[in-house]
Amino acid sequence: MPFTTLNNESFQALFNYASIGILVANSQGEIQMANKFIEHQFGYQSSELLGAKIEILIPKRYSEKHIKHRERFSTDPHSRPMGLGMELSGLKKDGTEFPVEVSLGHYTIDNEKFALGFISDITQRKETEQAIAQLNAHLEEKVKEGTQSLALTVEQLSAQIKETERKDTELQRVNTFLNNIWNHAGAIIIVCDKNGLIQFFNPAAERALGYESDELVNQHTPALFHALEELEAKATEIYELCEREIKPDFEVLAELAQVSNNNGLEFHYVRKDGSNFFVSLDITPLKDDQGNITSYLCIAIDISEKKVAEVELRAALEKEKELNELKSRFVSMASHEFRTPLSAVLSSAYLLSRYTGGEEQVQRDKHIQRIVTSVSSLTEILNDFLSVGKIEEGNIHPNYARYDIKKQMNEVIQDVQHLLKKEQRISYNHSGGNIVYLDPSMMKHIITNLLSNAIKFSNEGGEVEFITDVREDELVVSVKDQGIGIPPEDQASLFKRFFRSSNVTNIQGTGLGLHIVSKYAELMNGKIDCKSELGKGTQFIITFNDKKASNEINIDY
Repeated sequence: MPFTTLNNESFQALFNYASIGILVANSQGEIQMANKFIEHQFGYQSSELLGAKIEILIPKRYSEKHIKHRERFSTDPHSRPMGLGMELSGLKKDGTEFPVEVSLGHYTIDNEKFALGFISDITQRKETEQAIAQLNAHLEEKVKEGTQSLALTVEQLSAQIKETERKDTELQRVNTFLNNIWNHAGAIIIVCDKNGLIQFFNPAAERALGYESDELVNQHTPALFHALEELEAKATEIYELCEREIKPDFEVLAELAQVSNNNGLEFHYVRKDGSNFFVSLDITPLKDDQGNITSYLCIAIDISEKKVAEVELRAALEKEKELNELKSRFVSMASHEFRTPLSAVLSSAYLLSRYTGGEEQVQRDKHIQRIVTSVSSLTEILNDFLSVGKIEEGNIHPNYARYDIKKQMNEVIQDVQHLLKKEQRISYNHSGGNIVYLDPSMMKHIITNLLSNAIKFSNEGGEVEFITDVREDELVVSVKDQGIGIPPEDQASLFKRFFRSSNVTNIQGTGLGLHIVSKYAELMNGKIDCKSELGKGTQFIITFNDKKASNEINIDY
């Protein structure tokens, strides 16, 4: 609907009812108009501000710079929407400073330039952002953005309007001011009647939501812009609080308007084209002299970018928590797992120094082997941590190559022979072709870990069944032991970091091996399955899909 349909009294009420600070200044920076909310924000009476320089509301350390900015703005005025990342501060009459956001507009009357500003106190939002930055809060405070709720305060400006009605030229001047406020506001402003039907829809609302005013006036309520599931959720909340059922339409918004703490309600607004965006919404009921609601004023600020920033901050915080947890677990685990091999190295080294005779070579060889085994254990632990760190950082990618899988597996079996207990053996069978297209290094790590676990968790004299099967479009690897098995309640958590089964408390390990195996298998399009029964053994089966590539690298294994 064109602005001309909004009469002077409505505009004047809009100016005074606003719970966002509104100032109008001439090109010399002198305040021409200030609404009632400015008194609340800065502690001045309107009479103290009229005619004063705008710098009275700015900390002295910024005044000189602000004068230069103001003069440049007067020379080349341009609108600036709210929330451009500028750090601004306001100065109250009592000397208190507080952070603000400012939206600027401009217009010209009789060749005289005027600037109009919307001032929003963002103290609460700044405190929330600081808490997030310091990682000391859990980001449970909602972003307090945009303007404060538009409150019903019209006493002083109403008196001014009555006085200026006797003067036609001054009345026209006020109308012009209000007209510019309506047309240049960066916020979505919607005025509804008491039944919720839209009466006025400002230009910013048209641009943001994609509707023309004529499509909506006297035809729709603001519920048109809300996602139904959000209205239903609010209706449920109201029912739980008041035990009163309301419909998930404008009734929800009208009910929220009666709540004193309804400032900055967060909703999704749905555009005409079906897309949506986050808004911070304030709803104010407007009443007559008898206290009866005559209409509703809705102010919405687009906070989509800030919500994205909030999500990114939350993700960064969670990542930081995970890294801190990883470091803590490493310190705890290292203090335990490093102690045994280091003690073995120390004691074996000491005993070696005692065996000086040539006939004691057998004892020397025994302790040298203990040292080698202990150092290998420490190296394995450190390598596991390096691998986990690289996986978490996303720095590991498969280096595919064509090579002989059977040859590689036989070499891995030889590498783990020293781990075999008395009379243990590994039975290896291969079927199908020999050539596969995988990452040889990752594959070696996977098989070494599975065979080592099978040996470690099996008794003396047991057999480890190891099978590789190369088919037309996949490779299947199976490692089966006759060990202690895994309790059913533990099997779902096998591949988590640091997880160790409840029945292996007396067997050394970091709880990282299977986690790395699962991640490496995943990186090579592999799927890992586990079958286990207590007291009878465990079988791991990994199926790799055939990887096709145009540039093939051959490795001679």
